[in-house]
Amino acid sequence: MSCWYVYLIECRDGSLYTGIATDVDRRYAEHVAGKGARYTRSHPPLRLLARFEHPDRAAASRAEYAIKQLTPARKRALCGAG
Repeated sequence: MSCWYVYLIECRDGSLYTGIATDVDRRYAEHVAGKGARYTRSHPPLRLLARFEHPDRAAASRAEYAIKQLTPARKRALCGAG
C-alpha cells in the first residue's frame, strides 16, 4: 500500500496550486510539461513548495480540501515559505 501526498506548487504568476498524488516528483514533472491539471496549464509552475504525507487517498483528499480553504498567506505559512 503506497502513501499519498498533498503537494503545493507556486505558479509563475504567484498563485498557488494544491493537489494530491502518490508520486509527487512525477506529478510535478507532468505539471511542468503542461500535462498536469488544467489550472497549471494556464498558470505554469515555478516551484514545488511542499509535500505532506498521508496514509491513504481519503486522508490526503481531506487534507487537500482543508488546505484549499486557507488563504494564500496561510498556505505559504504552512509551507514555511512566507
